Amino acid sequence: MDAPVLDLPFDAAAMIPGLKRWVECESPTFDAAAVGRMMDIAARDLALLGARIEVIPGRMGYGPCLRATFAHPKASEPGVLVMGHMDTVHPIGTLEPLPFRQEGNRLYGPGVYDMKGGNYIAVEAIRQLLKAGIPTSRPVTVLFTSDEEIGSPSTRDLIEAEAARHAVVLVPEPARPDGGVVTGRYAIARFNLRTTGRPSHAGARLADGRSAIREMCRQVVAIEAMTTEDVTYSVGVIHGGQWVNCVATYCDAESLSMAKRQEDLDAAVEKMLSLRPTGNDVQLTVTRGVTRPVWEPDAKGMALYETARGIARKIGFDINHQSAGGGSDGNFTGAMGITTLDGLGVQGAGGHTLEEHLVIDSLVPRAKLLAGLLQVV
Repeated sequence: MDAPVLDLPFDAAAMIPGLKRWVECESPTFDAAAVGRMMDIAARDLALLGARIEVIPGRMGYGPCLRATFAHPKASEPGVLVMGHMDTVHPIGTLEPLPFRQEGNRLYGPGVYDMKGGNYIAVEAIRQLLKAGIPTSRPVTVLFTSDEEIGSPSTRDLIEAEAARHAVVLVPEPARPDGGVVTGRYAIARFNLRTTGRPSHAGARLADGRSAIREMCRQVVAIEAMTTEDVTYSVGVIHGGQWVNCVATYCDAESLSMAKRQEDLDAAVEKMLSLRPTGNDVQLTVTRGVTRPVWEPDAKGMALYETARGIARKIGFDINHQSAGGGSDGNFTGAMGITTLDGLGVQGAGGHTLEEHLVIDSLVPRAKLLAGLLQVV
């Protein structure tokens, strides 16, 4: 990395207004129009940098994606893909209990940490390189997607097709708690469960009914009890019943399993699909949902990590690496064998909660790290 990158005039205070605009455009996965508004904002910011903008229509009821490409002398050669998601887990209205605000060295807001902050510093890294006239080593494409928080059911094919045209993938998902980066991720599988009971009047004929809710509660306890050091099982969504004076006919739930090894996840899938109801008078169906494959560290990924570590040390900090849970779209590209480095985004904590925040002091060094990588990889 040439010295000019170290001297680029990144300024955390100057980044905050633009990041505020991104965060205050709430973009929950299940609101396609809201995600579209967020993509419009990002598209304009990237267009101002001279990128060629393509909005890719959403499907399956989810929002659109955004692809931005930059002119380069080697445009026909495999490039660098900067990949992030613009959807968040926070529903519209979260800005009321979690407003965008600065408190000391922290910026709070829905999606500020996961992962609009990382996406924003990636765009800022490109902006600073262009402004300084520093060329990137390869053509750069930015891909922002719309459904990562629910496992990328509508975008996996797009992600894999785009990544296949690139030599390197950089993912500005949040940094690890110690500031480290991610060189592999665990496998994740999702499941949809439905229990079916027998309705009755809960006041007059309670004994005649068989509660789907009660059966689901039994299943939840059994599922989560299967957790071991190799595989985790959790139930994060449950819906059942319609009237409190009716014994529930149906109850639906969503479960997630995570494993460090693909064979362990495969065994977990078999376990989940083999679940049976606890009695003959109730029914249970389990269907497999979105799955993220294991991304295991490889020599190319580790070489990219060492390059990143060398850049970080020149900037003035060090980075560790690790395989991590909490899947990302890096699972797909890493599992494809494409050189991928994840966790390049901001430091912070509280993702997916009303305490979500980033650390302001991480904005400049992490943006410089991304700029350095774009210059040399």
